[in-house]
Amino acid sequence: RHSVVLRSCLAMGLVLGGMGSAAAQPEGTPATASLYVQAGAAREDTQAWIVGTTVPWKHWTMAWAGGTVRGHWDLHLGQWAADGTSGRVHSSLLGAGAAWQWQPAQGHSPWFVEAGTGLNYAKPRFATTTKTMGSRLNFASHLAVGYRWGAQQAHEWQLRIQHSSNGGLKKPNPGQNF
Repeated sequence: RHSVVLRSCLAMGLVLGGMGSAAAQPEGTPATASLYVQAGAAREDTQAWIVGTTVPWKHWTMAWAGGTVRGHWDLHLGQWAADGTSGRVHSSLLGAGAAWQWQPAQGHSPWFVEAGTGLNYAKPRFATTTKTMGSRLNFASHLAVGYRWGAQQAHEWQLRIQHSSNGGLKKPNPGQNF
């Protein structure tokens, strides 16, 4: 079952993180706060729409594996929507977390890899025709590969796999992948 979920995530987990770069900019370019828009899709005609802001950790950076690692806080609002037993269902989402980006070539490459974790609160509890999240409060984690472009690499695109679940703290715990 996990391989089916993983393949679905890989096929449907396109997330466009578009407006501005929060962290891991080339040396000499100060990291600045940014706004972003994110869209995701999953099985059962499930969609995610998110707007958020990232706030860089201005005084934290680390050289690692020939690249630069920097981090940022991520605050977001959004909505998950899916087909439910009584028609289309919507859950409003509020989330916060931390993310780390590794950028090769001592931070000068336009390519990067990102990993992040945090918490999401959904109201009402998210439910589709085949599953119901066990709680409103869920852990969220993601892995992404991205590319920066534009003047001073100020814009970025990401392909992301994202998972939310309550970590088994409450049953049921089907999780949701985008």
